[in-house]
Order: sequence, then C-alpha cells, then structure tokens
Amino acid sequence: MQKKIILTGIILIMAGSLFAGSKIWHEDFDEAAAMAKKENKPMLLNFSGSDWCVWCKRLNDEVFTKEPFVEYADSSLILISLDFPRFKSQEEALRLRNRKLAERFGIRGFPTVILLDAGGDLIARTGYREGGAGAYVTHLKALIGTGPEE
Repeated sequence: MQKKIILTGIILIMAGSLFAGSKIWHEDFDEAAAMAKKENKPMLLNFSGSDWCVWCKRLNDEVFTKEPFVEYADSSLILISLDFPRFKSQEEALRLRNRKLAERFGIRGFPTVILLDAGGDLIARTGYREGGAGAYVTHLKALIGTGPEE
C-alpha cells in the first residue's frame, strides 16, 4: 500500500513538472508582442471565457494542457491569453485591455484563436477543433506555413 502511495506521488510530481516549465501564457499583449518580435516567433492569441464557455474549457483541457501542444508552443509560439470571465474577478485595467483587443480583432464568439506573425500581422483565425493536441499542432503549423496543408 505504501509503495502505491509513493509511486502515485512520484507520478503526480513528474506530471506537474512537465507543465510547470512550459511556456507561460502572457496577459499583456504589448509585452508579448515585443517578445515575439525579438524572438521572431508568431503569436497565438486565445480569446476565451475560461469560467463559463464549454468549448473554451474543452480547448484548454484537450489541447493547451497536453504535451504535444506544450512542447510545440515552448519552441515556436508566444502565447497570449485574453480572458473574458463571468464569475471570477479580473483587474479592471486587464478587462479593458482585453475588450479593446477583442474589438480590434473583431471577436464575435469564444473560443477564438488568432495567429499573428512576429510583426503583428494576421496569419489566421481558428478556434476549437476536435482531435486533440497533436492534430491541433498540425493544424497550427499548416496555418502558419511551417507544416503540411490539411
């Protein structure tokens, strides 16, 4: 019994460390855009209703937290989270910045994923897609132009 508890603890620590070192999601668009330009990486903007939108939760659970996406994002993307919660609190300044960005990009529903090049020009718009993290990475690579067409 004690061996099972220890083994379970080790597995949980390993799983946690996999994502602890992963790419952080930036909330400050300007800061992330400067980073994208400096590193010459495209930006992935995730417009989400994290605490109420079912498809946003699915995109997060099925894609954004999974190893294939985390590995790809760490090396290839600057991630920007633009959240529009209904039930959890959010700083007023952040709420206003997110609203302005939603207007700028013409966001009409959630989730909406916007891909921008390192200079801030639009590459593509997408959203939730079935198939999991591996298929989503393939989809993103095709949109960005670094993978095969779908």
